[in-house]
Amino acid sequence: MADFTPAPATGRQFALDLTAEGRTLHAVVTEVAAGLRHLSVDGVEITAGYPETVVPPFGSGIVLMPWPNRVKDGRWHHAGRTQQLDITEPKYHNAIHGLLRSASYRVVEQGPSFVELAAPVVPQSGYPFHLETTVRYELQADGLKVVHRVVNVGADEAPVAIGTHPFLAIGDVPTDELEITVDAAVHIEVDERLNPTGQSPVDGTEWDLRGGRRIGELELDDAWADVSIVDGESVHGLRAADGRRVLLWADASHNFIQVFITRIFPDGDDVKTAIAVEPMTAPAEALNSGQGLRWLEPGEEWSVAWGIRHEGFPTSA
Repeated sequence: MADFTPAPATGRQFALDLTAEGRTLHAVVTEVAAGLRHLSVDGVEITAGYPETVVPPFGSGIVLMPWPNRVKDGRWHHAGRTQQLDITEPKYHNAIHGLLRSASYRVVEQGPSFVELAAPVVPQSGYPFHLETTVRYELQADGLKVVHRVVNVGADEAPVAIGTHPFLAIGDVPTDELEITVDAAVHIEVDERLNPTGQSPVDGTEWDLRGGRRIGELELDDAWADVSIVDGESVHGLRAADGRRVLLWADASHNFIQVFITRIFPDGDDVKTAIAVEPMTAPAEALNSGQGLRWLEPGEEWSVAWGIRHEGFPTSA
């Protein structure tokens, strides 16, 4: 068995490469969960990557569909019936981050700088609806663009929300030394199980991150609503002391943003601080509250887009 090589934990690895406008970009997308495992510009990592031999730590880079975030007790109600989802967050007894976390996606189209993957959401316990979904990752000179498409192929109207879970980084700069900006006006309050209890304006509170805050000062697993939409997109992200920025942009369908900080993200034999900046079309508990939820008629299609942009990175001589 000396020549045995274990299969990657996330299935096939799709390497994307682009050289444009004096930049060299590289990304790796995974078959399982259609996750973004790596993204770099000119050799500088702008996401917190992980080895292909491990399951995505903290859901790093995965697609969150047909709902992002949490459903309390995995329970919601539809057409007079109680729907019970599997509990996938045992610590808090919630159903979390949708039904495609372990799905193997198939290739729809692939080129040197892009890949489009597809996976169905089939009718099942707690979600009796049938969807076809695709996600397209495409490198551009200024970063990465991601487009999600979902079609209701079932006979009944289906509730859908979309999110994703990228961990951002700026090269070797320790994440605790970076500044995070969240351009949103309303903070979503939660209980001890991280389920929503209300919303409040951020003005004059610790939750106002519109002017930027040092990550080392923060402990976050929080969401915001009323994101600022300018020219059709919201922008949040990281800034280093040298002026480099890595930005998460999302189209106007993404009216919510979640930020999660962990200080035990795997880093070889050690751990490090990492930060996820998660665009969402709906917040936690959307299947119950209806907030941000999109109901698709049979045959109806919906597309949303987001991406990661780099700014202030010096070009190679």
